[in-house]
Amino acid sequence: MLNRIVRSFAAALVVVAGLAASALPGDASAFFAWRVADVPAWDTLNLRAWPSSGSKILVAYPNGTVLSMTGKCTGGVALDAINGWPKWKQREMVRTRWCEVWVDPAGNGQFRTAWVYGKYIAPL
Repeated sequence: MLNRIVRSFAAALVVVAGLAASALPGDASAFFAWRVADVPAWDTLNLRAWPSSGSKILVAYPNGTVLSMTGKCTGGVALDAINGWPKWKQREMVRTRWCEVWVDPAGNGQFRTAWVYGKYIAPL
């Protein structure tokens, strides 16, 4: 009888552990707050569909606009790896890279990714 109770308890524990594990996200998402910086006063920073200066412009923002960065930049630079470094060093790491941004270009709740050139962004 005791053996049967132990087996039932063990089976229930396995089921509960499986349910708990399936409720956890597969991988965590993190966004990094950076801002538009060093764009000439008369100009705006173009956010593009792809990491290329010839890519379609989705939206443009002036200096000071806070951006929600996904953490991915071209050349293998990951913002989570450089987060916490001195701000000047973080800027140097992305200066010649394209970095991915989470944006709502039409302002209608239809978010998508876009790309900005690293020379014109700075960590908050």
